[in-house]
Amino acid sequence: MFSKLRSDIACILDRDPAARSAWEVLTCYPGLHAIYVHKLAHWFWTRNLRWLGRFTSHFGRWLTGIEIHPGAKIGSCVFIDHGMGVVIGETAEVGDGCTIYQGVTLGGTSLYRGAKRHPTLAPGVVVGRVHRIRRLTCGEQRPSVQPRRV
Repeated sequence: MFSKLRSDIACILDRDPAARSAWEVLTCYPGLHAIYVHKLAHWFWTRNLRWLGRFTSHFGRWLTGIEIHPGAKIGSCVFIDHGMGVVIGETAEVGDGCTIYQGVTLGGTSLYRGAKRHPTLAPGVVVGRVHRIRRLTCGEQRPSVQPRRV
């Protein structure tokens, strides 16, 4: 777990010129906190402890201002920068190396339970506040993770 945390901190240090140290990222970056609260909530969710997963997710939203449903699948090295108001829905999938900025909603596109209702971001996609993701898949699957604008 600590090697994964070190890797996530390194990803943030690489992508955010305002990040000055690993200690600053660990203690002052709510996007990192939200990802790790989500990992716990997702662990509960996948073990059919649905209420505990939702409650953990709710606590994470209160703590960080970032709402990630415990059913969402989040890849490695995902960076949520200035994350207040970010919402990631239940069937959303966020690929490795994606960057998500303030106010982005990966929201539902249908009302059918059990269906794929939320977008998928391919590895390396960068999404900013002005984007509305209406397609179910955004970006292309590529072997290397290269950040790019959508």
